Amino acid sequence: MGVVDRSFDHPLKVEECAVAPLAGGLMGNGYQCGMLWGGALAAGAQAYQLYGSGPQAEAEALIASQRLVKSFRARAKEINCAEITEMEWKTTSKRKMATQVIKYFVKGRFVGCFRLAADYAQIAFDEIDAALTEKHIEAPSSPTSCAAMLAKKMGVSDMHVVMAAGLAGGIGLSGGACGALGAAIWIVGLNSSKEALGKLYENPQALAAIDRYLKSADYEFECAQVVGRKFENVADHASYLRDGGCSKIIEVLATHE
Repeated sequence: MGVVDRSFDHPLKVEECAVAPLAGGLMGNGYQCGMLWGGALAAGAQAYQLYGSGPQAEAEALIASQRLVKSFRARAKEINCAEITEMEWKTTSKRKMATQVIKYFVKGRFVGCFRLAADYAQIAFDEIDAALTEKHIEAPSSPTSCAAMLAKKMGVSDMHVVMAAGLAGGIGLSGGACGALGAAIWIVGLNSSKEALGKLYENPQALAAIDRYLKSADYEFECAQVVGRKFENVADHASYLRDGGCSKIIEVLATHE
């Protein structure tokens, strides 16, 4: 995210620090690679710079995120951290975590991740730039994105709302781990102290958000499992939201504790 933001000449230090807990596939749960979460947020930041706030900017961010998922899959063959690294980051003890880290380095997986990060930053910049400068669709009426809808309810700025938009439908409508949950964790990070953010996977507010989410989503992380399908396009997702889709989950995640 930091590299892409700077390539667009728009660094966002606080927002980039707050995305760290999404590493390891959503706080170490092995879902979409943290590079995709960061890339989608960077796409939203650039969409805001070009289109301001509102449904058009949110739709553009979501379309850019769709392209990011496609290009990431083409480069890495998978989009989930667990498959890419062949590691189980979320463990029940620090000892098991240490074992996973050692295994990660011994097997040389860290080299692959560094190479992927180096390659994908340029790919992500190119995809976002192309998506946001091509002919634009007519945006559906609001709400356009579940993640943007949640961000509004959590009271963040217009820029942060658009930044979150591309996370919808499991990042770019890919059906992966819930984008609204990822947005909630990121927003918790925006509002956290440096000490709390430094805990990475142990921020109590982020863990509480995950717990609330799982109880409201029948303990399913992935959007496609919660909804029962993948969304065809931006308009399909917007229609689902207007019909009240995921309203319970959004309300639960917006709860401040």
